Amino acid sequence: MATAKQLTAQDIADIKARLRQGEYQHHIAADYGLNQGRVSEINTGKRGVVIQPQAQLTML
Repeated sequence: MATAKQLTAQDIADIKARLRQGEYQHHIAADYGLNQGRVSEINTGKRGVVIQPQAQLTML
């Protein structure tokens, strides 16, 4: 299982974007091999606070 320390800035930006799109934290955690609590910490700003979410792509 990965740890939050192993996440890159790009990973955190992607996680934040997915959270903004409404994905469940436990689904995101499973994709990254994390505990759901680590994703929650990113969501609440306890981790990765200075990293902005990745810009969302619009599908036409």
